[in-house]
Order: sequence, then C-alpha cells, then structure tokens
Amino acid sequence: MTNNDVLKKLRVALKLRDDEIVEILALVDFKITKSELGAFFRKEDHPNYMECGDQILRNFLNGLVIHLRGTRENPKNPGEVLLGKEPTKKFDQSKSFKKKQLKNLDPNLSHGKYKNKKKS
Repeated sequence: MTNNDVLKKLRVALKLRDDEIVEILALVDFKITKSELGAFFRKEDHPNYMECGDQILRNFLNGLVIHLRGTRENPKNPGEVLLGKEPTKKFDQSKSFKKKQLKNLDPNLSHGKYKNKKKS
C-alpha cells in the first residue's frame, strides 16, 4: 500500500474535501495547493499523477491529530469534530456513564413486579 493509497483512504473515511486537507496541513505549517493535492488522488497512469512522499503524509497525520484532538491549551472532543457538531465548552471526562444514566432516570417510576413471569 502506497502513501497515496493511505491518503485516499483517510480522505474517504473521514469525508474530507481538498480544501479541508489543505487547512489540516496548514495547522502544521505545511503549505500545499489544491492542484498539488489533486495530483496525489489521480490514477497512477495519469500524466499529472504525483507520488505522495513520506514528508507530506507525516505532516498530514500530525495535522490530523491537531484537527481532531485540538491543542493542549484548547482541547477538542474528536467525536464532535467527526460528527461536525459545535464543540462544547469543555470536554468533561469526570462524569461516569452511570451518573449520566441516573440523571436521566424518572424518579416517579416505581419498580413493579413482572406480569408475565412464570410462577414456579
């Protein structure tokens, strides 16, 4: 699998457009134009095909980490970034799943006996 294949598969899996990839590369101070980027996505037998080097793929992956996770000073929730939601104020990992579920529980409900339970 070549670097071009890896770049193509990440582009499809993350649903990225060319301008978004250019922005991601700009996060790590790597400048590239959309036409240069388009050459990586062409077929190998195309006259304008260009092989993606290790440096470009490395910078794209580093930029992708910053794009998804944010920086140390301004962290992001990767799930919200992938879903395209507006980021919440802070990503809070202190609340457990059980506490969140108990918060949604209706206190007026009582635990009753099951009607369809077989008597032994």
